[in-house]
Amino acid sequence: MYTAACGYFSFGSNMSEQNQPPSGDHQPSQSGQRSRRRRSGRGRKPADTTSWDVSQFDVPPEPGKLRFHDLGLPQSVMHGIADLGFKYCSPIQARSLPFSLRAHDVVGKAQTGTGKTAAFLVTIITELLNHPVDDERYAGEARSLIIAPTRELVMQIADDARALCKHTGLHVHTLVGGMDYDKQKRHLTESMCDILVATPGRLLDFAGSRDVYLDRVEILVLDEADRMLDMGFIPQVRRIVRLTPSRDHRQTLFFSATFTPEVINLAEQWTIDAVSVEIEPENVATDSVDQKVYITSAKDKFRLLYHIIRQEEVESVIVFANRRDQCRRLQEKLKTKGFSVGLLSGDVPQNKRVKTLDDFKSGKIKILVATDVAGRGIHIDGISHVVNYTLPEESEDYVHRIGRTGRAGKLGTSISFACEDDAFLLEPIQKLLGRKLHCEQPTAELLGES
Repeated sequence: MYTAACGYFSFGSNMSEQNQPPSGDHQPSQSGQRSRRRRSGRGRKPADTTSWDVSQFDVPPEPGKLRFHDLGLPQSVMHGIADLGFKYCSPIQARSLPFSLRAHDVVGKAQTGTGKTAAFLVTIITELLNHPVDDERYAGEARSLIIAPTRELVMQIADDARALCKHTGLHVHTLVGGMDYDKQKRHLTESMCDILVATPGRLLDFAGSRDVYLDRVEILVLDEADRMLDMGFIPQVRRIVRLTPSRDHRQTLFFSATFTPEVINLAEQWTIDAVSVEIEPENVATDSVDQKVYITSAKDKFRLLYHIIRQEEVESVIVFANRRDQCRRLQEKLKTKGFSVGLLSGDVPQNKRVKTLDDFKSGKIKILVATDVAGRGIHIDGISHVVNYTLPEESEDYVHRIGRTGRAGKLGTSISFACEDDAFLLEPIQKLLGRKLHCEQPTAELLGES
């Protein structure tokens, strides 16, 4: 379930008055190279002027919880929050928004499912609404930029942004690889680019062809920095950051599930006096997910998976494996058993990945086999089970995986297979969670034995 956020009024993030020296990551902006381009208009469309009033959104105060009503958000943002039915801030929202909405840089350590997406989206939307641009704007000039490592995550962030922007008149654009370049370019010329969400490679394509300009970005968000580091995107991200205003002329929000020395070094380079916020993974692996570990052998794994999926209580399931070839073999074997199953991995064409996700959301597909990289962008309510066919090599990925179920107030089940090849990976996972995981032998029924 998407978790909305709230915060105090922003005092502005375009700090050009400060005249501080530029950061080392800055290079001459794109503006000096820009030729006159097709004009898309001035400012943004008028915000929703319906008769809705925040008094129609009644949320009682609760001790220890932060209400949206207490934080002075623009009414058009509150209208979107009310439509989505959200009431109180999550811990990362409550701890980061009082700073981010006052234009402070923020470095946040948070897993998927903690509400960090809404934290930076409400910061962006509030800033853009409170400080509209009256000067002439051109197609492709982004006011805010969100960089994420995968296409699925970009699309999910954009969907969340559009939901919160419903009554604001702000425009959200996405740039991802594997989809029609000209179509994405056409969308950029049809409306203002208030919020741009992109993967690094495709964003550089658009910047290089001068279809996108980043020299007027007021807020820069780097989401899942650790994953971008793992995927080798950091050189590309460095080039992108250099195309934005210097760090003392923009606000930067930096989020990562882990704080390795490399991640900390990047955060120090790209932010100024950042406020640090850390949410422990225990806040993600909640009681809403029943976690099971079956001790099995490698040769029995598929048989165990087959009988688990056939159980009546398994309504929809994501099966995670560590490698693309493992996922493809699993999909093929499950298909031969008569299951409706889709594949989500980096080598699947984007249009097919979109269709697979849509079919999974609608219930046309019951089983989704995915790698961790592709699975990061899956935010779908109603997933009853997650199966770790192979234990993740990075402990943090375990938390991301089980976070796909047990959402929207519903209970979910996570089942992990531990065999002779990967059982040693359990110890670091348990250390990260701060507790032991109960391990058991599968029953004869689950193994299809008489």
